[in-house]
Amino acid sequence: MKKIIIVVLLAALMGALLVFDAQQYLSPEFYQDGFARQPVLSGLVFFAIYVLMTALSIPGAAAMTLVGGAIFGFGWGLLLISFASSVGATLAFIISRLLFKDWVQSRFAGHLKTINAGIAKDGAFYLFTLRLIPLVPFFVINLVMGLMPIRAVTFYWVSQLGMLAGTAVFVNAGAQLGQLDDVSLNGILTPGILGSLVLLAAFPWLARTLLNRFKNQRLLSTFTRPKTFDDNLLVIGAGAGGLVSAYIAAATKAKVSLIEQHKMGGDCLNTGCVPSKALIHAASLAHHMREAKNMGISAAAIEVDFAQVMQSVQGSIEAVAPHDSVERYSGLGVNCIRGKATIIDPWTVEIEGEEGVQRRTARNLIIATGARPNVFPVDGLDEVGYYTSDTLWQISEQPKTLLVVGAGPIGCELAQSFHRLGSKVIMVDPAPQILGREDADVVQAVSAQFLREGIELRLNTLPTAYQIKEGKKVALLKTPEGSAELVFDALLIAVGRVANTQGYGLEALDIELDGRGNIAVDEHLQTSLPGVFAVGDVIGGYQFTHVSSHEAWYASVNALFGHFKKFTVDYSNVPWATYTDPQVGRVGLNESTAKEQGIAYEVTRFDLSELDRAIVDKTATGFVKVLTVPGKDKILGATIVGALAGELISEFVFAMKNGLGLNKILATVHAYPTMMEANKYVAGEWKRNHAPQKLLKWAQKLHDWRR
Repeated sequence: MKKIIIVVLLAALMGALLVFDAQQYLSPEFYQDGFARQPVLSGLVFFAIYVLMTALSIPGAAAMTLVGGAIFGFGWGLLLISFASSVGATLAFIISRLLFKDWVQSRFAGHLKTINAGIAKDGAFYLFTLRLIPLVPFFVINLVMGLMPIRAVTFYWVSQLGMLAGTAVFVNAGAQLGQLDDVSLNGILTPGILGSLVLLAAFPWLARTLLNRFKNQRLLSTFTRPKTFDDNLLVIGAGAGGLVSAYIAAATKAKVSLIEQHKMGGDCLNTGCVPSKALIHAASLAHHMREAKNMGISAAAIEVDFAQVMQSVQGSIEAVAPHDSVERYSGLGVNCIRGKATIIDPWTVEIEGEEGVQRRTARNLIIATGARPNVFPVDGLDEVGYYTSDTLWQISEQPKTLLVVGAGPIGCELAQSFHRLGSKVIMVDPAPQILGREDADVVQAVSAQFLREGIELRLNTLPTAYQIKEGKKVALLKTPEGSAELVFDALLIAVGRVANTQGYGLEALDIELDGRGNIAVDEHLQTSLPGVFAVGDVIGGYQFTHVSSHEAWYASVNALFGHFKKFTVDYSNVPWATYTDPQVGRVGLNESTAKEQGIAYEVTRFDLSELDRAIVDKTATGFVKVLTVPGKDKILGATIVGALAGELISEFVFAMKNGLGLNKILATVHAYPTMMEANKYVAGEWKRNHAPQKLLKWAQKLHDWRR
């Protein structure tokens, strides 16, 4: 009944505005005529009309503000409009709350949980921010805030303060326009008018600048800022993100220090990309030597010296290490410090190293502390022992049976490598498929190869406990059929990674983490604490070396030059590759993500079984699949399954980055015979499917006539 009464009253007010021709009250002439005779009454009428328009969310408040300034001048105009706008906004807030809040909150409770928590904690600040920067129409703010858990009294006084600066700018512009006697060009181009128009145009930028400064001061108010700094930039962590951040700072002649507790190069060099790809290479050699007989090449029995293989892997690390070494980066101008870092405040880091404890200060910090393998606690896990992608490289004796828990990219790469080197490999994962983020046809292609090679896949299966029975390691499994036991010699846990956010002072600074425990950053890669940035695996997202390097450019440039211009990090064309055999390369959308996001697409596919180079190389397994905008050659994403997929995907990355469609790829000359031709052929398939059939029929008639 309450809602019905409100709706009836609103309808009556709207009807009254139409019946009594409310448009006349928006005219400057109406008030000019009455202001000289009855200034108080004119002011009250203007106040009431302004309140009514704002309460009913009728567009035109900006125009009314200019009119008010022109009629009443700056002083009285600001007084009337400031209070009228706040009162009207509060009435609109209350109407929205009474009519819609209960329904919206109950209907979208799950989606609004985080927003409600933020509004309950800092609602006044959020509202003040929105009021100060007029990017969102004020009537929208009034209506939306009515749905949120913020008190009406708080809404009123924050609106009164937040809208005051913007109202003053508009009223001043109206007051200057109202003083015009000469409406010619010369009359308008006066210093007062021009200044008001410039202030009107510049206000959003000025407001945003002042607001950011206010926000930063508010967040940093509990810390004491040093008067001078040792460095322009201080980077914690010497993985890919940290190294590139330090490199860019040094290249731009900034003074930069790089702190690393363990080894230079981080995970990628020491436990990730480099050793895993070296192992994959050795395993591929063994596999291809076995397959050589199919080409008529006979060889003696293949013998794998596993210890020698692992020594070769370490040799690869040692060969690449100089690229990431202290010597190289010191030569580039980076102050490299070995030690454990603890962030004391947004500008100060304490370093506990071989030479004792020291403190360094910097204008900005970049956190690049990476991530570590995630290990879920399971009964008996420590009793049987296990490896992760970090510790696997310590192994020297090849396991006869390797149990791999986790069927993501890391698990799949290592499982296939150990199998090709001679271990029996069993993969276990609770998901229904391997490579969970890929499309079904991709999964089918890789799974089929695994099964052909003899890798045992146990999907929809979860380890519930580990035991040692009669001297043997046993995994207790929950399977779709019930339960099972599995005997193994070594266990590899590959179920993802978790950000390194503990042990170096984040807790004391109260830097915000996201729902997954990663450091939360904004579009400029700044954390919740001004001047402190974060990059790489520690912020989650794409946990790839090349993405860490990509983020490092944005973070370092924003940290060093953000007071001039800030750059928004761009993730639109990030490629990734899984180095199984066949490889999987992808950029942009695949079919699964396109469907999840409700994006319309067309699929064009070319099978590598038809590619000459793949046929002669005996690698004619896989395909190239491209998603495009329906009816157009604009590329939304591409997936390649097959030999060298990680290399071939680069052409699509380049095309998407530069806005080039499949027609451009088709028109590009590709060397023959190469695997790269597959990209041209898939573009040709798209062109054939979109050939102008009517035009071709006329062409056929022309050819027939000419015969």
